[in-house]
Amino acid sequence: MTEAAAHGKPAYLDVSRSFEERAKDLVSLMTLQEKVSQMVHDAPEIDRLGIPSYNYWNECLHGVARAGIATVFPQAIGMAATFNTALVKRMAEATSDEARAKHHEFVRQGDHGIYKGLTFWTPNINIFRDPRWGRGQETYGEDPFLTSRMGVAMVEGLQGDHPRYLKLAATAKHFAVHSAPEADRHHFDAIASPRDMRETYLPAFEALVREAKVEAVMGAYNRTNGEACCASTTLLADILRDEWDFQGHVVSDCWAIRDIWENHKIASSPEEGVAMAVKAGCDINCGEAYLFLLGAVEQGLIDEKTIDTAVERVMTTRMRLGMFDPPEMVPYTSIPYSVNDSEEHRALSHLVAQESLVLLKNDGTLPLKEGLKIAVVGPNAADAEVLVGNYSGQPSRSVTPLEGIRAAAGRHGGSVLYARGCGLLDTDESGFSEAVAAATYSDLVIACVGISQLVEGEEDPAKPWADRPDIDLPVVQQRLLEALARTGKPLVVVLLNGSALAVNWADSHAQAILEAWYPGEEGGTAIAEALFGEYNPGGRLPITFYTGVEQLPPLEDYAMQGRTYRFFEEQPLYPFGFGLSYTQFAYSDLEVTPRVAAGQSVNVSVRLTNVGPVAGDEVVQVYLTDDQASYPVPLRSLVSFDRVHLAPGESRRVGFTIGYRQLAAFDDEGTPVVEPGTFTVSVGGGQPIAQGGAPFVTGRLTVAG
Repeated sequence: MTEAAAHGKPAYLDVSRSFEERAKDLVSLMTLQEKVSQMVHDAPEIDRLGIPSYNYWNECLHGVARAGIATVFPQAIGMAATFNTALVKRMAEATSDEARAKHHEFVRQGDHGIYKGLTFWTPNINIFRDPRWGRGQETYGEDPFLTSRMGVAMVEGLQGDHPRYLKLAATAKHFAVHSAPEADRHHFDAIASPRDMRETYLPAFEALVREAKVEAVMGAYNRTNGEACCASTTLLADILRDEWDFQGHVVSDCWAIRDIWENHKIASSPEEGVAMAVKAGCDINCGEAYLFLLGAVEQGLIDEKTIDTAVERVMTTRMRLGMFDPPEMVPYTSIPYSVNDSEEHRALSHLVAQESLVLLKNDGTLPLKEGLKIAVVGPNAADAEVLVGNYSGQPSRSVTPLEGIRAAAGRHGGSVLYARGCGLLDTDESGFSEAVAAATYSDLVIACVGISQLVEGEEDPAKPWADRPDIDLPVVQQRLLEALARTGKPLVVVLLNGSALAVNWADSHAQAILEAWYPGEEGGTAIAEALFGEYNPGGRLPITFYTGVEQLPPLEDYAMQGRTYRFFEEQPLYPFGFGLSYTQFAYSDLEVTPRVAAGQSVNVSVRLTNVGPVAGDEVVQVYLTDDQASYPVPLRSLVSFDRVHLAPGESRRVGFTIGYRQLAAFDDEGTPVVEPGTFTVSVGGGQPIAQGGAPFVTGRLTVAG
C-alpha cells in the first residue's frame, strides 16, 4: 500500500505513481460534463476533486507576454539573426524564470486568469516563406534547419532539464503549412506537395518533437491539402503521434475549431466538427466549441473513451508542471519574484539585441568618428513601441534609437539634433524641412526608418493591417531619405522591421545600412554601440531580402519553387546568411570526410582567422549541394553553423558534424532517399554565391553506393 493510499488519498495525489497513472485515475473520477469542461482553454475548477480553474492561454514569444511588466527581448526574427542557439537558450531560461515567478505570485493571490499559467504557446516555427506575411516576424526565418535549431534551443530553455518536472510547457505552432494569407486563414487551403512537406514545412516540427520533447503542438487555422489542420488525421495522428511518437497534447489555435464547420465547411454541424477534431487528436480547444462534445456523444459521433484519452493527456501536462504536487517537491516554485525585470535579464536582452544586428552596407562611414554633429531623423527614431514587435510584454523602461545615439554621442564628444521628419505611413511631408535643416547643420545623418506593428502583424478585423501588399519602404519614408541625401551629408540608414524590406535606393545611395529588427527594450543602446564601434555587429540575415514583389510567386502559392534562398535562382538584394563586419575573416585548410557509407556522418572542419583590425564575431555557415540527385533538390541547404568570436590575428579550427540523414533528397512521395553520388560542401561567412561577398571554401564528399 502506498503512503497516499494509507492516508486515504486518491491515486492521482500519490506522488510515487507515474504522472500518466495519476492522470488516468483523475479522469476516471470525472463526469462526462467535467471532462469536457477541461478541454477548453479557460477550464473551470472542479472543487470536489481539488482541481483549481486554469487558463491554458499564455504567450512568451520573446519574453513573458501580456502579463504586465517583464523583460522584453528582441523579436523572434532578431533572435534568428544571432545564429546563436546557446544565447537563445539562455534567453528562454530567463523567460521561464520570470514566467514561473509570475505564475506562483498570481496563484498566491488567487489569480488564475488568462496569461497567468505555465502552458505557453511558443515558439512559432512556421517557415517564413514569403516576406509579405505579417506574422513572419514571430518566426526564425525561412530555413528549416535554422528554424529547427532555434526552436529546439527555445523549447529546451523554456521546459528545463529537471528529470521529473517541466519548468514550462512549450508549444510548437502552427501545425502545419501556415504562413499567410492572414485575411483568408480561417478558410484557406494550403496545398503543398509531399516533397515540400517533408523538405521544408515539417522538419522543424519533427525536430522539436523528437529532440526537444516539446510538450504541446498547436494546430493551424487553415486546411492543409484539404484537411482542417485541427482535425487532420494525416497531421495529428499519422505523422505527429504514429510516426514521430509525440507524447504531449495538441491545442487548437484560437477559435479554429468552429472554422471546421463555419468556414472550411467540412462538417455539417458543430457536433460533427468537434468530434472530428478530437478523434483526429486535438485535445484542447482555444475557445468554447468543445462544449458541443456533450451533444456529439449523445448523437453517437464520438465515444467517451476517446474524450478520456484527450483529457488524460491534458492532465498529464498539468501534473508534469507540478500542479498536483506539494510545492516543496517542485524546484521551480522557489524562483523569487525579483528575477522579473531584473538587471541581469535586462543585460541579457541587451546582449541578444547586439548579436541580432546585421550590417548590410558600409563604405567605411561606420564606425562613426569622434566629435561628430549628428542629425537623427525618422519615424522610428524615438518610438518605444517599435522596439517590441507583437506578442510582447511591457518593459519597465526602454531605450529608443534616439536615446541610445544621444548617450553614445556624448561618450564620443559629439552632439545630436533630432527631427522626426515624417510619420510611418502618412503622406504628410511638412516635417521634411525640419529634418533637412537638422541634416544641413550636421556632419552626418542617421535615419531610423522601416515599419512596425502598424504595417505587419496578425489578422484582426478591428485593424486594417496584417500582410503587406508589397515589401517596399513606405513611400513617405523613401521620399524623406531622398530629401536627406540631397543635402550631401553622409547617410546612415537604420532599419527597424520584422520582415524583409526592398531598400534598393538606400543600398545604392546610403553610406551604410544597419538592420536592427524589433530589438527589444535595450534596442537603442545596442544600435548606438554598433554605430559608434563600441560593438562590432556580427548577425546574419535569417531571410532573403528581395528587390521587390516581382521576384516572388503569388502569396497564396505554397509551392517552394522560386521561394527562399534554397529555391530562388535570381539575384536578391541581400541573400540569406549575409552580414558584414568591421573586421575581416579568412578561411583555409578545409577538411571534409571524403567518402561515407550508409548511416555514417560527415565530419567537416576549417581554419578560421580574423585578419582584420578589431575583434569580431563570424557566423561560420556550412552549405550542402547534391550534385547528382535524380530528384529535384534545393540549390543549396544550410546544414550547420557556429558563431565564433576571434580577436585580431586569432585563428581557430572550427568543426561540424553533418548527419547522414541531411544528405537525403526527397522523392515524389516525400520519402527521404540518400543516393550514391557526390556532394559539394561549402563553408564560409555566407552562401557560396558571388553577390553575397562572403569568403568561403568548398570541398567534395562521395556517398558510396
